[in-house]
Amino acid sequence: MAFTAKDVAELRKQTGCGMMDCKKALVESNGDFEAAVKYLREKGMAATAKKADRIAAEGIVDIMTIDNVTAIVEVNSETDFVAKNATFKEFVKDILKTIIANKPADVDALLASEFVSGGAVSEALSEQIYKIGEKLSIRRFQIVEGVVSSYIHGMGATGVIVSFDTDVADKDGFAECAKNVALQTAAMDVKYLDKESVPAAVLAEEEAILIKQMKEDPKMANKPDNILANIVKGRLGKFYENNCLLEQAYVKDDSMSVSKYVASVAKELGGNIKVTGYVRFDKGEGIQKREEDYGAEIAKMIQG
Repeated sequence: MAFTAKDVAELRKQTGCGMMDCKKALVESNGDFEAAVKYLREKGMAATAKKADRIAAEGIVDIMTIDNVTAIVEVNSETDFVAKNATFKEFVKDILKTIIANKPADVDALLASEFVSGGAVSEALSEQIYKIGEKLSIRRFQIVEGVVSSYIHGMGATGVIVSFDTDVADKDGFAECAKNVALQTAAMDVKYLDKESVPAAVLAEEEAILIKQMKEDPKMANKPDNILANIVKGRLGKFYENNCLLEQAYVKDDSMSVSKYVASVAKELGGNIKVTGYVRFDKGEGIQKREEDYGAEIAKMIQG
């Protein structure tokens, strides 16, 4: 089956692949357009396998809300350059739409879900890898339903969703309050929502560290246990202030905590506002980036 330059151009337009790749696909498929698309998708899957051992620690965190459902996702790439690519960003938006539509249980279930433009998400991911030429991975996502405020910092470096239980969501002033809490969550080092959220094991370890510090301090070592216990209690208060969102000093007015700020807005609006949880994704968090030794690489090339 013959094909023309117009066919090559149309295949390139639909797949985003290179002109020579599209020409080769049509040759291999005897001019059958659909077979050529399939050929390129299969090549995309092959490209995925070749790139499997690469490290993808860049990318973006993005958030989307449709109706009363909000989703946050982290999709990683190898370079920051790709993360700024408009096609990549649109792909991440479509991933979010798919998450909200299918509500998958985990990443494996997401990959098996039907993508918004058809086919499985895993196939769409393989196509993107082939088009872009880098390893891409959908690392994690979370779904939150109900009243929320979200914030994305640094072009997708950090994403935050804060959830609320309130009866004043429709009143002027609530949206600003919710956004301020989301900004606080993104700006500060938050590990827990409130005092009650801190695991008992974490508190026990912190108490043990504080007691050991005091016993090694000559000024504290001879104090009675009840005095030491009171000092530990006071220092644990500082631990809560540093690690719990609602106990932290409110960044726009450090004379009050975040919980007191929220309470003041609730009183002003004549209703109730309770912060019930938060989700925070930091791009590449915990991924070990590969350190390149360019000198050794060049030496290896010369010797080889």
